[in-house]
Parts: sequence; structure tokens; C-alpha cells
Amino acid sequence: MYRILIVEDDRVIAKQIENRISSWGYEVKCVEDFQNVFVDFGAFDPHLVLMDISLPFYNGYHWCSEIRKVSKIPILFISSAPDNMNIVMAINMGGDDFIAKPFDLEVLTAKIQALLRRSYDFTAHNNLLEHRGAVLNTNDTTLTYHSAKLDLTKNDYRILLTLMENKGKVISRETLMVKLWESDEYIDENTLTVNMTRLRRKLESIGLDDFITTKKGIGYIIE
Repeated sequence: MYRILIVEDDRVIAKQIENRISSWGYEVKCVEDFQNVFVDFGAFDPHLVLMDISLPFYNGYHWCSEIRKVSKIPILFISSAPDNMNIVMAINMGGDDFIAKPFDLEVLTAKIQALLRRSYDFTAHNNLLEHRGAVLNTNDTTLTYHSAKLDLTKNDYRILLTLMENKGKVISRETLMVKLWESDEYIDENTLTVNMTRLRRKLESIGLDDFITTKKGIGYIIE
């Protein structure tokens, strides 16, 4: 089932779109906190985004640019200003298509179906894990937080992947060491400590303080 995220602050329009495309069997979520659209994007991990241009706090161009830092999923702009400048800007910012308000819901549905068909017949969907606004992209092993992006080493990525896949659970040091080195050979525990310290410094450098919590004598947790 394809997931579609609607970023539209007019609740009447958003509800009409939601009802229409839900009836086609799509899973739909409407953004409600327009100051933190990227958090909903990471948590919902949609296959397609419907993006209004005029939004509270930040416009649709801003959020399209943020999404493009971590994902190539199709973005369909919707706007009440269908002039050439807005259409050109939407495409230049990374949008895949544009539809002007007021629009026919059948035309909108057809555009959505065409974008999904073109995008997923030939390309794999980005897998994203989100926590506290930080998005781990499992396709290119990067971590994005607001406007900052970290290129992760193999060990950085394996640590974050293991912890983010098990949010709220304590992961033992032994489990992490197996994940990192995939070997039955003895590895000095100090090696894991060094890797963890280095990763935490990287996270702090982009504003993610205390992202990973140590449970003394047990292991680590993202909570």
C-alpha cells in the first residue's frame, strides 16, 4: 500500500483530498504541525508528498528542499497561484509535478497514480528511520537533522541503525559489538567505546545532544 503525505494547511481541502485518495486504497496522513513537517515526513516515510506552496512558518519550497536532502520521492505541488513563476520555481526546487487550485479531484488522483507508477516501476523507495527530527537514510547511510547532513562511517551507521530500529529498548554492548564487527573473534570493548564517543561528537556537532543514552553496565538506548 502506498503512503501519501498531505502538506496542506486548509483543513477542508486537506480532508477532501484525504477522503478521495483513501478511497483508492492509499494510506494517507495530513500534516498538522506545520513548523515540523520534516518530523512527520520521517516518521510516516511516504511514497509521495502533496505539497502546498503557501504554508505557516515555512513555505512548500523550503520543505521540498529539506526532503530533497534525504529522498528522491515524488513531490506534487498544489497551489492557488498557478502563474509560470510558481510552476518554474516548484520544478526547480525539486518538485515533480504541479496542479493549480481549484482542481478536479479526478485529475489530482490521475496525477498521483501517474507519479507513483513512474517512480516505483523503475526505482526503489528510500527507507528512512526518524527520531527527534533526525532522519537516517538506509539507502545512502546518511543522517540528516534540520539543514545539517552527516556522512556516516560504516560503524557510525551500524550503531545508529541498530539503536533506531530498536527505539525505546536497551541494546547491550555485546549486541552492538556483534553488529559492528560481525565476527566471533574477541574485540576489545574499548574499541566500541571509542566508536561511540566519536559518533556522539558528530551528533553533537549538528545539534543532537544526548541523542544516545548510556545505561551503565547494560548498554545503550535511544529514547
